[in-house]
Amino acid sequence: MRLLLVEDDIMLGEALQEAMSLHQYAVDWMKDSESAYRALKHEHFDLMILDVGLPGMDGISFLKKIRHEKNIIPTLILTARDTLLDKISGLDAGADDYLLKPFELDELLARLRAISRRLTGRADNEIIHGDLQINTETQHTTYKGNPLSLSRREYMILMKLLENPGRVLSREQLEQSLYTWSDDVDSNALEVHIHHLRKKIAPEFIRTLRGFGYVIDKIPATST
Repeated sequence: MRLLLVEDDIMLGEALQEAMSLHQYAVDWMKDSESAYRALKHEHFDLMILDVGLPGMDGISFLKKIRHEKNIIPTLILTARDTLLDKISGLDAGADDYLLKPFELDELLARLRAISRRLTGRADNEIIHGDLQINTETQHTTYKGNPLSLSRREYMILMKLLENPGRVLSREQLEQSLYTWSDDVDSNALEVHIHHLRKKIAPEFIRTLRGFGYVIDKIPATST
């Protein structure tokens, strides 16, 4: 999952970028709203973490601007302002959630998982797709009851496809969720990761539609 971090505090930004990368997020970090605006115009991001106290245009004004332009990126705002009015202002501006500074990383991750659950219509952190089961909190993954050892990128690809069952995702869409601007990407890296996933799960689990992309089929509904 690719995440846009908009935070002008250097120490916090560096710490969040490093920590989030360890939890299977591809993180691009912008330090002001102008840079973030350009990033959103040219790239796809799955989530945004937005600081309220930015230089230039503040975070609330920035969020109002992109919402006015119909950008619906799920957004968690960070703020040191803890009055009720400040919280209401952030939510009314279009934020999906807010978190007060200082905060613990575990709470930030939990709030991001909650936003992701709402987007995909899940009630909890368990993803079950046939014989495949994933706990998104612990990232523990099993197939037919056997634990799977997945690399960071393999896990990210699998999650992206599982969040869009039955939908064909192009190579570009998958790569945009996997890599940041600073990543050096081999031309066949995506194919290699998908090849490894098929070996670890099942050859037919991820289908290739030549010229279009990759898909994990929906589980057929059972009749009652």
